[in-house]
Amino acid sequence: MTVDTFKRWEISEGGQRLDRFLASQVADLSRASLQRLIHEARVLVDGAEAKASHRLTPGEVVTLDVPPPEPPVLIAESIDVPIVYEDDDLIVVDKPAGMVVHPGHGVSAGTLVNAMLAHCPGLAAFEDSLRPGIVHRLDKDTSGVMVVAKTPAAQQNLIAQFAARTIKKTYWALVHGRVESEQGLIEAAIGRSRSQPTRMAISGKAERPARTAFRVLRRFAAFTLIEAQPVTGRTHQIRLHFAALGHPLAGDAAYGRPNEAIALARQFLHARALRLRMPSSGVEREFGAPLPADLQSVLDSLR
Repeated sequence: MTVDTFKRWEISEGGQRLDRFLASQVADLSRASLQRLIHEARVLVDGAEAKASHRLTPGEVVTLDVPPPEPPVLIAESIDVPIVYEDDDLIVVDKPAGMVVHPGHGVSAGTLVNAMLAHCPGLAAFEDSLRPGIVHRLDKDTSGVMVVAKTPAAQQNLIAQFAARTIKKTYWALVHGRVESEQGLIEAAIGRSRSQPTRMAISGKAERPARTAFRVLRRFAAFTLIEAQPVTGRTHQIRLHFAALGHPLAGDAAYGRPNEAIALARQFLHARALRLRMPSSGVEREFGAPLPADLQSVLDSLR
């Protein structure tokens, strides 16, 4: 909830219903939420309870006391997530498309964290109760290899590796059109979109430098299969960078092309491999995840 916890108004013009007045003043709360707060006596008129239908008169003082949101309680859920590797420090998974990594924005169940809590009960002891063990993320509709720390020490080790950019991430992406260069480096800063805050954009608000290296794996008549290695880790980086080149990802509803000729319910983006140093031994290892069936079938149809 983004509204202040307490608000106060002195009425200058009367005649308006209390619920309609509140709706005009507090845009971040739904009418149903305001009705509930009135019913719970968290809305007072001159210090007394009032009905939603109360007609306000000049000079009356309306107060609204919004309780702080209750922190979500995460439930361990037995969700089948393919495990690529596991030891005492970490677990490497092949995250399915359609799965959110951790709770947030109204999502508290069905996430990778819920699944990991069931598989690794020790994660419940992490200080960050909403993102225990999480050191990086994949978009909801991006599939592929991810690492989750099983201890706070391993988590700090992996976070440091990501910060130092020593962890190598490799993605496969199918993009529209024929990419002529065999390989290249895309450099374009990314920030929050100025017109659509839920999206990112090239040269958006509070932009940060972003670089993506790539090479062509295979060309088809109207598409190119790309191997991409993000040097930085900005939100939607690969999707935005190739869209900026005029080669948006196939199936990308946010940054791609409408009315596509291929049947694809999500963007063609898969985290193919992850190379890191093991927290305890320091030995460098690479873990991979094969293309899932939905993306493989698209490639088969193009051949």
